[in-house]
Amino acid sequence: MEKINLTETFSSFTDHWNPRIAGELNGQHIKLVKFKGEFVWHHHNNEDELFYVVKGRFDMHLRDKIITINEGEFLIVPRGVEHKPVATEEVEVLLFEPAATINTGNIENELTKKDLKHI
Repeated sequence: MEKINLTETFSSFTDHWNPRIAGELNGQHIKLVKFKGEFVWHHHNNEDELFYVVKGRFDMHLRDKIITINEGEFLIVPRGVEHKPVATEEVEVLLFEPAATINTGNIENELTKKDLKHI
C-alpha cells in the first residue's frame, strides 16, 4: 500500500494520449493521462468512463453538444455514448474505468494502447 502524489506522477511523463495505470481496485483501473489536441470519435460498448481533470481543462465532444470539463471537475461518459476529447492546451486527467477498457473503445488505430504501463 503506497500513496500516489499526482503532481509528481504526472511530471514523470510528457507524452499525450498514453494512459498509465496508477492503481487498481475491484476490477477497476485508475489511469493517469495527458491530453493535447484531438482524440478520435469512439464509444465503449460495455464500460462507463470517469474523466477527472487534475490540471487544465478540455472539451468533451458529444454528437449533440460539447461539455467543458475544468480543473477539479469530472464527467462520466456512459457506455455506448460516442465521444471525443479535445484539449487545446495540455491537460492532466485521471480516468476511472473497468480494467478491460481500451482507450479507443470500438476503434483501433495508432492511438490505441492495449498494454498499459504501471506507474
